[in-house]
Order: sequence, then structure tokens, then C-alpha cells
Amino acid sequence: MTHFLRDILRQPNELQRTIDFLLGAGRPAMDAATTAIRSARHVYLTGIGSSWHAVLTAGPLFHLGARPVYMQDAAELLQFATIPPDSAMIVISRSGRSVEIVNLLDKVRNSGVTVIGITNSNGGPLAKEAQISIVVPLEMDHAISVNTYSTLAATVGILASAVVGSWNATLATSLSRVVGRTALAIPVWQAQIADTPWLAPGAVFYFLARGSSLGSCQEARLLWEEGLKSPATAMGTGSFRHGPQEMVNKDARFGMWIDGERMRGQDLAVARDLRQLGASIMLIGQDLPQDAGNLVFQLPAVPPDWQYLIDIIPAQLAAERLSQLSGVDCDSFRYSSFIVEGEYGLLREEAGTPKGEK
Repeated sequence: MTHFLRDILRQPNELQRTIDFLLGAGRPAMDAATTAIRSARHVYLTGIGSSWHAVLTAGPLFHLGARPVYMQDAAELLQFATIPPDSAMIVISRSGRSVEIVNLLDKVRNSGVTVIGITNSNGGPLAKEAQISIVVPLEMDHAISVNTYSTLAATVGILASAVVGSWNATLATSLSRVVGRTALAIPVWQAQIADTPWLAPGAVFYFLARGSSLGSCQEARLLWEEGLKSPATAMGTGSFRHGPQEMVNKDARFGMWIDGERMRGQDLAVARDLRQLGASIMLIGQDLPQDAGNLVFQLPAVPPDWQYLIDIIPAQLAAERLSQLSGVDCDSFRYSSFIVEGEYGLLREEAGTPKGEK
């Protein structure tokens, strides 16, 4: 068994641990962050890498609750934004040590900006320097971000719900039930991917979603790139309909997330037309017609707007399985550092990074 798969299989336990933490020991920090966000003139939501995808899951929860946030990845926010005083900046980073995060902290220090750090590491600069730190405890992943992605996405989603007034014991209990049902669904999903022709080594893979599942969609693209060492594309389903469909051919593989409430009929029609054009379709969602795709993952019932909490897991399982079919080592990185702490080039210092860059 790969380390990647082991990390995927323990995900329901880590998600439940996160919910319990935010209801218990993490509650004071969550309450303080909620108060700071509600009183801020402007609210920024940022991260980098996999943590940016966690941002994408939470943004719609803020916006649907009439609490707009500025969403920009940390590299862009660092270089192309002036953040006004009396702002709150929610910064998500599993290590809290990425160079863009460290430099962003330096940029807003003593500026009147309240930094709310959401991280998995209490030893990183983000946890130490943020005015409010929410440090989510977990066993770190071996390489590819699995639990460090999903637990941070869960945490920022719960924070968004607290800010807009929808987080309560009833919702917490409902999410716990979802996590338990997901643990039971994983073996079913594994059986589905064991022999599916949708997982074709060397094929073109395209991922489409809407709303909070855009985070899952982008995370799936990263799983393909990190785990399979192969390019993939991800974008909004609506945007895809405005030109990119010209790339469709009979060898293309599409993964689509179908929202539990919005645009279901329209997106299922996109899936139908893609199949008619010869593409092979993976669908992830709730109560889906079994014949709507070549590979259909049925999710357990989950509250509206919270599907993203679990809908990445079938894609993670698929990525791990395809890495094995492709003969690719998904447990190691060829070029990438676990934590990017310099801003020059791609390779580590011994491979030619400028000497002064740490």
C-alpha cells in the first residue's frame, strides 16, 4: 500500500478530529476569529498551493452568507495589493512557512491588519505571528497534501459558517454523520476504480466544477500533477462552455463535480454532450443517475454547500490508482520541495538555486 493511499484512508478520522477540535479546544480561537472578521472593514482570504484550493472551497460560503471576501492567492496578494488598515486577513497554510506566507506576514506587520492564521503547524511563522491562530492538530501526510488539505478546508469552511451565523450544533452533528458515512463509502469507491477504463494512463484529463467544489476540482488537478507527474486542467464548468470545449476528442477524460442544488440539470447535460462527442466522464455528486457517466461516484447525503468536505476523496483514490497503473511513484517528489521557502527558480539550492536564496 502506498503512503498516499494510507493518508487517504485515514481522512474520515482526521476530519472528525477537526470537527471535535473546533467544538472543543479550538473554540476560543474560532470565536475570536469570527468576531474579528465581523468587525473588519475588509476581509481577505488567501493561501498558496494546496491551501489556496482550501480557500476556493470556503469563498462561496462567505459570499452566500452576504459576507464578501477578497480572494487572491498569496503570491499575487503579496505583490499586487495594498491592504488597508482595519482589515482582517485569513491566511491558510499547512506549514505556515511558505515564502509567500512569511513575506506576507512581514508586509502587514504593524499595519493595523488582523491576521487570522489557519495552519497544521504550531511551530511555523504563521502560527507564531498571527494575532489569532487556529492550529488544527493532525498526523502530517507523507508527501502529497491529503489530510492537510481537507482539514484546513473544513476549518475555514466552519469559520465562514460561524461568521455568517449558520454554524451550530445541528450542523456539526450532521457533518459528523457525513464523515462516518464517507468512511463506509470508501471501499465501494475503491471497488469502482479497480477496473474502470476511465483511468487510462497517458490520457488527457480535464476537471470541471462549480461553487465550493471548485476547490476540489483544482485539488484534483494538483493530485494528477504531483502524484502522476502528468499535466491536467481544471476550471469552472460555466467557463468551460465558453470556448475550451473545442479541445474535446474521443480520448479525453473529464471529471465533473455535480452540485447538490445548483445547475444540476445543466451540468448533467454538459456530461451527456461530452459523452456524445466521444469523451469519457467521471461524475462525483449526490443522487446521480448511474448511467450519466462512465464512472459515477455517489456521495452520501450531505448538507447543501458542504459537499466539498468529502467530494475530493473519490478523486484522491482515482489519482492513487492511476499512479499505480502508470508505474509512477506517487510517494516522492522529483523536483518540488515539501515547503517552498525561496522565490527563485524551481530547483533546490544544490541544483542551482541562487546562493543567497534560502
